[in-house]
This record gives sequence, C-alpha cells and structure tokens, in this order.
Amino acid sequence: MAIICIVICIADFAVLFVLGTYYPAYSQLKNTISSLGATISPVSNVISIWWIGIGIVFVFFGIIFRKAFYENPKSSRLASILIILYGMGEGIGSGLFKADRIAGKMTQSFVFHDIAGAIGLIAAVVLPLVMPKVITKENNPRFGQFSRIIFFIGLLTIAFFTIRFPAESGWISYRGLWQRLFMLNLYIYFITISIIIYQKCSTFKMK
Repeated sequence: MAIICIVICIADFAVLFVLGTYYPAYSQLKNTISSLGATISPVSNVISIWWIGIGIVFVFFGIIFRKAFYENPKSSRLASILIILYGMGEGIGSGLFKADRIAGKMTQSFVFHDIAGAIGLIAAVVLPLVMPKVITKENNPRFGQFSRIIFFIGLLTIAFFTIRFPAESGWISYRGLWQRLFMLNLYIYFITISIIIYQKCSTFKMK
C-alpha cells in the first residue's frame, strides 16, 4: 500500500496535466482542479472516477498507517483519521459531487463538493502537526523539522489559493498554481511517510 501511495501521488500530477489538455482554454495555472470535474468539462467523468479511486487508496493507506505505527496508538489513530478524511473529502467527495454552476450560481452539488474538499484540505493541513508525535525525534531526528516546513508551506499555499485576488494581481491570482503547489507539498509529505512505512515494515520482516 505504501508503494501504491507513492505511485498515486506521482501519477496524479501526470493525469491532471494530460486531462487538462483535452479541455479547451483550460489553464493549469489559472483554473482550479475542480473545474476539470465540472459537468461542462469534456473529461468530467474520467477525472471523477480518478478522484474516487485516489480517495479509496488514501482511505486504505490511512488504515495501513495505523497498523504500521501501533507503538503510538493515540497519535497514530488521529493521524490515520486525518489521512482517511483527506481521502474521503478531496478524493471520494470531490469525485461524487461536481463543482457545477448554473447561471453563475453554485448548485447543491457544488456546495457539497466544496464542503468535502474543505474537510480534506483541513485534514491535510493539520496532519504535519500530528505526525511528529507518531514518527518521533528518537526514531527520525529530522522528521519533526521537515513536518514544520511542510505545515508552513501548506498553510501559505492554501491561503493564497483560498483568498480571491483581483485578476490584475498577476501571478498571485493564479489559483490553479497555488492549488498545485499545495498538492505538490502534500504529496512530497505522503511519499516521505510511505517510504518510512516501507522501511519500517521491511526491517520488521527481516527480524
């Protein structure tokens, strides 16, 4: 599952880029990822299925994570819940509910999409604050500092993504850019955690 998580994190960027090329006038830097899943998008169904698949992977990853770090039951349980919430919100929820607008107004599906996404994003932002209690300084001296950096970058990028800047603000108004930087930051974190889990399980098997 750790290896699958690594593959999914890398593949997601490739899939988003490739599918974006099939959407005329879609900008990877200016437009949000949710736009690819809207009903008017020519890749709507494909990206929705992809998101649901990713969500399922992260749900299972969260379950495996808890089993891998059984030494710290309380902290690993909380971290596991956050990972599962991310998978259910940003993955399954975003795939099931499309970000549709009718006459410029948000539909009920759009509202559910935003709520699910918000839950997933909050879980992702909070995760680096919990993880150092699971992977402690004794086990990995640099992981705590790495988690703080991930948290700071995640908070900064999600803030730029959330705030509505005027169109004439230049690159700072590119919501698609900030959303992708947030994802890149988070996926680097998930890949790191996956590698630690893989090494931990490999060491356990050797013993």
